[in-house]
Amino acid sequence: MIIKAPFQKLFLLGFALLTGVSACRKDPKPVPAPVVTPPVVNTGTRAELTKDSIFLYAKETYYWNDQFPAYDAFKPRTYASNQAVLDAIIKLPGTGKPVDKYSFLDDGSVSDELGGVSGDYGFSVFFNDTDGDRSTATNDLRIKYVSPGSPAAAAGLKRGYRITKINNRTNFSTASDADLAFVSNAVFGSASTVSITVVRPDNSTQDFTITRTTYSNNPIFASKIINTATKKVGYIVYNSFTTNSPAKLREEIGKLASEGATELIVDLRYNGGGSVSTADVFTNLLAPASVTGQVMYKTYWTKTMQDGKANILSNKPYLDENGKLLPFTGGVNGVYATYADINYKIQLNSNTDPTKNFNVEIFIKDGSAQFNNIYFLVLGGTASASELLINNLKGVMANNVKLIGQKTYGKPVGFFAIGIDKLDLYIPQFETKNQKDQGGYYDGMEVDYSISDDVTKDFGDPTEKLLAAALNHSELGKFSFGNVPNTISSLRGMSVEETKHLNEIFDKNKFKGMIDDKLKLKTK
Repeated sequence: MIIKAPFQKLFLLGFALLTGVSACRKDPKPVPAPVVTPPVVNTGTRAELTKDSIFLYAKETYYWNDQFPAYDAFKPRTYASNQAVLDAIIKLPGTGKPVDKYSFLDDGSVSDELGGVSGDYGFSVFFNDTDGDRSTATNDLRIKYVSPGSPAAAAGLKRGYRITKINNRTNFSTASDADLAFVSNAVFGSASTVSITVVRPDNSTQDFTITRTTYSNNPIFASKIINTATKKVGYIVYNSFTTNSPAKLREEIGKLASEGATELIVDLRYNGGGSVSTADVFTNLLAPASVTGQVMYKTYWTKTMQDGKANILSNKPYLDENGKLLPFTGGVNGVYATYADINYKIQLNSNTDPTKNFNVEIFIKDGSAQFNNIYFLVLGGTASASELLINNLKGVMANNVKLIGQKTYGKPVGFFAIGIDKLDLYIPQFETKNQKDQGGYYDGMEVDYSISDDVTKDFGDPTEKLLAAALNHSELGKFSFGNVPNTISSLRGMSVEETKHLNEIFDKNKFKGMIDDKLKLKTK
């Protein structure tokens, strides 16, 4: 039985664990919960108990928890803030532990984004730089992307437009930290409106005032057939693995295949990840039918979770699709299911029925699309579920999968949300590896052809650098720009270091993660 459990709120309070359920996280509503004895002092302020909870859940579920200190040694209540507690946890040693750039606290926004609901202006920005030298500043600020259905899309903004004014300010340069902070706050901050002036490709100018609102996010930014000299190549831009996008993915991939595409370019350059179940769907849409029944990947959970020793998870109810407690008399508390009743061990029981397996995903071909070669356009923000999709396919068609752009983010681990009071705690709890036992790309996935982003051209423009590289390899069987139109942008572009620096400023709030939303209870 696969049940997608909504996110829950958990809070250690005295002897009782109060559990609330709220999709938007703004107004938690308590539901009945068991009386338990927390393994800490059971008195304290709300703030102290929140800090306790952050540490205790990490101690039993954090992926690299084998060297965690005892509660009395760590003393979570002595830290100045909840973030300080998490920062200290991130710095703790652990066997095989990489630099933890994955753990974070959230206010509930991630769960909304995962469901395809956004509440921003619907556009992003980035600087265009053609010399790759950080010592040479640029003030060429561009629209990086516009989300379909967003306020920015409704206003008519397009990727590649050059921004000359933001909130009446005309000077912003990569050389100035103050300028970068201004741009970041104006575009990604909390203000209700932003005013910008842009120059379009025809050199005409236009003023916009964009008002943020809540909208349904369609993560498929573009989908089209590109005709080369010898073949039809499908192209799709996918920006987030939301839970509301599988049907649309099936529609678009099926359409590209029916229109004759024999090769596919998947643009994941800004895709930070999302739902594991959606990544599974996308994988099965792209994988050859011949691998049906083979292992796609395995999920390795924290050892204490596999061994049934993460007892604190008995305080986290496992809810049904309607957000209700799920009766489960064979579980830990004998009444309803909790996250302690989930099977975290790897069990391959069937090569034809995936519902019988635990933490082993098998290929089940979805649709009839068959692509000879698949090109992934990636950058430093390509993360998590995006990397899972790529790694899945590399396990079965490595010679026919190419990566173009810059090294990916590097996140082979994932999590589920642990709601604590008004916060959601996200810490790594599992790692995935493909059928060849390949994974561990903590430093990012290397590309087959390195080239910087091109924010001067719209998605689907065959002269845009990353797309042009894929199209040329599709035609020539090698990476060459010998037959690219001379209108292509500079090939050098912004350096990896400069790109990373700017991404740390502009994308600091962009979700990069992989959420397992298909957990299964143990067999009764």
